[in-house]
Amino acid sequence: MIRRALSFDALSQRHGPRYKWLLLITVATGTIAGVLATSAFNVAVTALSQQFGLGHDQVQWAVTGFMAAMTLSMLPTSWLLDRIGFRRLFLAAVAVLTVASVAGSLAHSFGEVVLARVLQGAAAGILQPLGTLVVLRLFPPHMQGRASGLLTLGLVITPAVAPAFGGVLVDHFGWAAIFLLNTPFCLAALALGAWLLPAPSPGQKHPFDWTGALLLSLATLAVVDGVTSLHRSGVLSTWTAAHAALTLLTLAAFVRHARRSPAPLIQLGLFGSRTFTMGSVVSFTYGFGLYGSTYLIPVFLQSALGYSATAAGNALIPGGIALVLSTPLAGRLTDQYPPKAVAIAGLLLFGGSFFAFYVLGQHIGYAALIAATVVGRIGLGLILPALNLATLRHLAPHQLAQSSVIVTYARQLGGVFGIAMTAVFVEWREGAYSGQAGGIFTAYGQGFFLLGAVVLAAMLAALLMRGQPPVAPPVAPPQA
Repeated sequence: MIRRALSFDALSQRHGPRYKWLLLITVATGTIAGVLATSAFNVAVTALSQQFGLGHDQVQWAVTGFMAAMTLSMLPTSWLLDRIGFRRLFLAAVAVLTVASVAGSLAHSFGEVVLARVLQGAAAGILQPLGTLVVLRLFPPHMQGRASGLLTLGLVITPAVAPAFGGVLVDHFGWAAIFLLNTPFCLAALALGAWLLPAPSPGQKHPFDWTGALLLSLATLAVVDGVTSLHRSGVLSTWTAAHAALTLLTLAAFVRHARRSPAPLIQLGLFGSRTFTMGSVVSFTYGFGLYGSTYLIPVFLQSALGYSATAAGNALIPGGIALVLSTPLAGRLTDQYPPKAVAIAGLLLFGGSFFAFYVLGQHIGYAALIAATVVGRIGLGLILPALNLATLRHLAPHQLAQSSVIVTYARQLGGVFGIAMTAVFVEWREGAYSGQAGGIFTAYGQGFFLLGAVVLAAMLAALLMRGQPPVAPPVAPPQA
């Protein structure tokens, strides 16, 4: 059914200079399908809670399970690229995402919902680092800003506009329909990938670091479960202490293993670059704010302000438009100015926007709501194109696959923390203010304050990044 793939050189000759842009659009389409599975689902949280009689600290596992699977599945991506090649990996991940989305729409229990979400997350996690790899491997430094802006446009606009479409689906067809929102993008990515992705070059047969993957996965799961159980068990409980101890022990064991292994899952030498280390920290906090706010804002609009799912989604459309306009601009600014400066400006706008929700609370009007989201989405549009380039483009070509996985892993791990901690924090504060007039608004306001403080704290790490000249990429297919 699918014709035999052509080589990279043959496809480059056929399509000419536009081929690298076609490849970027192909990978971006698959990545958007994965991001849609993340962000569109959030408007169904309230409906799921009502359907299965669950609280926020329970129903958020449908979101956190996705994010945890998405984060963990990134770990073998660099090895899989070497082993089976870019084309096979991309098409397989999109196929799994498609099947999981359809299966989720047919789920009859909350357990089946979580299982479908975990499969979706695993596929989406593999797709996440691939776009950055295409940008850094195929585009010269003076075009990387625009290319990263195009890629990022799909990544960041999706969380902004998906709630609007998802809200309509939830209100008219129920929560199950939310699983099908990304399937057109899945099918388009499969078609484009089969047509445009080059045949893989001979794979490298080095063994996978199973020990490192197991240790890092245990550490990730321990810290995620520990965070999500804080409301139930308490900060000073034995359960929480056990999770903290397990996290520290497994991380220490991973570092010890990585120093001794000839082919570790993560080359610790990458962190000898202060720019890369600080960029990874910023990526973590960026993910915390991005995914935490994508979870919290629709829930706040519905649970506290009384909006329907459709109205909550529609309230975010102006912010989505601002994001559409600001992201390509950010790409051009990154080609003309230091990426670090552009990222810091974006962090200031993004983090500052949350304080409007904190200050105004229940008195936030429609115009102020739109203004706050517009400012935040402009900041969001500025951050990611600049952050990726500031963190990665000074590295050597052979370091790009693993380093792009690490940065994306940090961002997604931050997203896991953002969703879990925001959900648990708001649930905790709602309980503390139960029975008080306006207590629910105080609880949500403090949740927005938490998000704003974390994002603004990332500016300190961004200031420590050094401006370094980019390394020109070789002319080579993405998996090379």
